[in-house]
Amino acid sequence: MDTTTVVDLGQQALWMTVLISAPLLGVALFVGLFIGVLQAATSINEATLSFIPKLAALALTLAIVGGWQVGTLVEFTRALFQRIPTLFT
Repeated sequence: MDTTTVVDLGQQALWMTVLISAPLLGVALFVGLFIGVLQAATSINEATLSFIPKLAALALTLAIVGGWQVGTLVEFTRALFQRIPTLFT
């Protein structure tokens, strides 16, 4: 196994991590930003006010895109396992 193969596998793994985590991180970012603006506009400084909506939005997002995330990860893992015999030749 040469260095280009290792770098390629690492790049694919990092890209898969970005693809799988992007929906949840994006939703958490936008909900947190919206709640932060709302708290700044109303001068309400309650810590749970930002936590509960983020938790609900993340649960809803996970329910919507969770199947896609698992399917994508299974597909990547299957392709990686099928590639194992060619790595050491």
